[in-house]
Amino acid sequence: MFRSFALIFFSSCLAASSSFAQSIESSSVQPDATTSKDSSIEIHQPAPPREDWAKLPVDRSVLKPRLNGALLGKAEFPTYTRELLRFEWRYGDFIDVYLIKPRSVEKPRVVLYLYSFPSDIDRFMDDGWCQRATREGMAAVGFVSALTGERFRNRPMKEWFIAELQESMSSSAHDVQLLIDYLAVRKDLSAEQVGIYGQGSGASIAILAATADHRIGVLDLLNPWGDWPDWLKTSELVPEEERAGFLTQEFLQRASVVDPVTYLPQLKDRRLRLQQIMDDPDTPSAAKVKIAAATQQGQLVQYQNQLAHREAWKITGLTGWIGSQLKINSQSQTVGRASELP
Repeated sequence: MFRSFALIFFSSCLAASSSFAQSIESSSVQPDATTSKDSSIEIHQPAPPREDWAKLPVDRSVLKPRLNGALLGKAEFPTYTRELLRFEWRYGDFIDVYLIKPRSVEKPRVVLYLYSFPSDIDRFMDDGWCQRATREGMAAVGFVSALTGERFRNRPMKEWFIAELQESMSSSAHDVQLLIDYLAVRKDLSAEQVGIYGQGSGASIAILAATADHRIGVLDLLNPWGDWPDWLKTSELVPEEERAGFLTQEFLQRASVVDPVTYLPQLKDRRLRLQQIMDDPDTPSAAKVKIAAATQQGQLVQYQNQLAHREAWKITGLTGWIGSQLKINSQSQTVGRASELP
């Protein structure tokens, strides 16, 4: 009797395991579908929303912070403090950000610094740079753009900054907006209106971000890239063996969405200085002309060569101009709020 019971029990287990294995095999074939008893009917769950690189305003329902300013380290210096913060709103894309604050100001105004591809984050650890950035009493926020430096990870080599131009520019503009969200809620900073200093591709990203975010009140831009048909055609940054692929109608159509020449005229209500060094090799002359034509009267400053720019820089330094403009903005806001009081 025991042997009969054991045989029945073994047969039941074998049938159950076979059924379970079949269900696993079926689900592994179509993991994204729910199949009814009628195998011809399948209900597919919609894919989760993805970041839209064709839109400059960030979609906060898609890019939600997994890490939002996690403190990785803090260093104290005689005139400033430096924090290393980490952010993540795209899976696996960790963004390390340096926040340098002057000791002399309780709630300093904020300037974001975005340098050109292919720069890395090391300059923000340089003592001389940190002193220059905080000399006028402002906090400095330094980071690198998408697909740049340490942020170029887990991607094929062919998917580099220029090859993925729409993604590189648009996602970096989204990063700027989300970083300002974080800065705006810190109680040790004054970030209702921020400035941004950009060079090269960083200057172009600053234009895109400011178009989408009016909290960026002051822009100091040096040699921005732009006018993509002319820029991609002759810029020395484009490898000759890849150039033809960047001049196709399909590529240029995608790039047109992130062309700063399109958006510069929309920034007439901001305090903006666009500096061009005329012998800068990264941006072709034809592109320089179109970028200059897109600025408003009084926004454009041109230097004949690197030496002329260096001499001018000795007078205003890294933060002199942008600091004075942020101060004017702050005073204008104070007057505006006072005039609204009953």
